[in-house]
Amino acid sequence: MQTPLFSFAPKMMLRAAALGTLLVAAAFAAKPKVAYIYVGPKTDFGYNYAMDQGRLAVEKNLGVKTVYFENIPENAEVERVMERVINQGFNVIFATSYGYLDPALNVAKKYPKVIFMHGGGFKLAPNLGTFFADIDEVEYLAGIAAGAASKTGKLGYVAAHPIPQTLRNINAWTLGAQSVNPKITTTVVWTGSWSDPAKEAEAANTLIDGGADVLSMHVDGPITVAQTAEKRGVMVTGYHADASKFAPKGWLVGAAWNWGELMTKIVKSVEDGTWKSGHLRGKLADNYVMLTKFGPKVPASAKAKIAAKEKAFKGGADLWVGPITGQDGTVILKEGEVLPLAKIESMGFLVKGVIATVK
Repeated sequence: MQTPLFSFAPKMMLRAAALGTLLVAAAFAAKPKVAYIYVGPKTDFGYNYAMDQGRLAVEKNLGVKTVYFENIPENAEVERVMERVINQGFNVIFATSYGYLDPALNVAKKYPKVIFMHGGGFKLAPNLGTFFADIDEVEYLAGIAAGAASKTGKLGYVAAHPIPQTLRNINAWTLGAQSVNPKITTTVVWTGSWSDPAKEAEAANTLIDGGADVLSMHVDGPITVAQTAEKRGVMVTGYHADASKFAPKGWLVGAAWNWGELMTKIVKSVEDGTWKSGHLRGKLADNYVMLTKFGPKVPASAKAKIAAKEKAFKGGADLWVGPITGQDGTVILKEGEVLPLAKIESMGFLVKGVIATVK
């Protein structure tokens, strides 16, 4: 089942987004020219790599012209890049990084005939929509593998910033692990950067020194954490893409994006004049996120548990359903309660068993 374009959008956002829909759609008689902007290198085997795989799929599927820009910081520089490509005739811009949202909104106001798609934000404009997928479902599945493989009951997580998307993944991974062993804890080290290999290696080593025998990460590239874990003889679950080759002995499984189909649908809707501003979201059931291959240390019992839970998610089961308790003992969700999407996408809590602070 495919997720509709307006899978979620508050009424005020829908009204605002609808104002310019007809004008924007009418502006695209010609074939779209699509620009992608990445906060890091497309060779990171992570977030930017996954986004670029989506770009390549758009080129292949639709025959449109695309360009990409790497290592663009989340500040006024990204606005300059957007304006430059617009002046070169590009009329669809994928602003892929979390911190690009406000700059994209600024530029969107100046160029109402250009369509912007932002990765994971929660603000709209008549010519700006957002796209993302519930990779936390896959993080939960990876957490099952981590919980089953851990001998110490101590997990470690290297993360960049305590934003809602990061908290979702840490919480989901921990809950998955606790479904195997309720006593499991996850210690988080924040690096303060989406891409800083030195800090990522330091964080990974700190976690291992503290007893963690399985690591994961939410930084742009999984390579450093995977290689550090492999060198130290501990296990790892990946994020963004299949990085198993960097940890052939300790790799368990990974949570990966699959952007090609979704991005193709977005650009095709621009091409045929049906594009509308909204929050476009997908799940495991839509094939927008997926598990990577398993490594050699995942027990058969864990694989069976993962397969059953994956089937449940694809059948419509909710991840964020009670009972869920916060790290301080506060009841987040009572038995059977479901967390609304607006609160999922603005998540500011950590679940019981996570050792970290949210600044």
